[in-house]
Amino acid sequence: MKHTKWSDRLAFDIALMLEGSGESLDEVIERHAIKAEDIIKFNKDQVFLKKVESYRNDIRDKGMTFKVKARAQAEELLTTSWTLIHSPDVSAAVKADLIKSTVKWGGLEPKNDVLAEGGSGGVKITINLGEQEHRATIIDAEPDDSTTAIEAS
Repeated sequence: MKHTKWSDRLAFDIALMLEGSGESLDEVIERHAIKAEDIIKFNKDQVFLKKVESYRNDIRDKGMTFKVKARAQAEELLTTSWTLIHSPDVSAAVKADLIKSTVKWGGLEPKNDVLAEGGSGGVKITINLGEQEHRATIIDAEPDDSTTAIEAS
């Protein structure tokens, strides 16, 4: 399968057009500065077709909600975020904020309820010694106060 270069925003605009809610094909082509031949190539790209179909399903099932529009914009802005994070001209503070935001938006932050249940969030290690039955040994240790913890902020 060959991937062609297209943006999520283009896939979203095509989905809107196909659902009768967006611009005409000519307007989409003009706004994205592409050619009719590009549309033909994209139409053979399975990833593009699946993305368009996903957007169409969202539009049909949920309507043009704010959340659907915001998701389309956020996906497109990830490219800008990536560029800024890797630019030597951007301050470390801005890069850190962009990285934290990306982690948050991606749902990759640690869950608070997990920390509340286990206290410190510790580590559990299981060693399988084969098919034999062995008596389990539990080692309960507290962290040394001289060590520093890595905090999620």
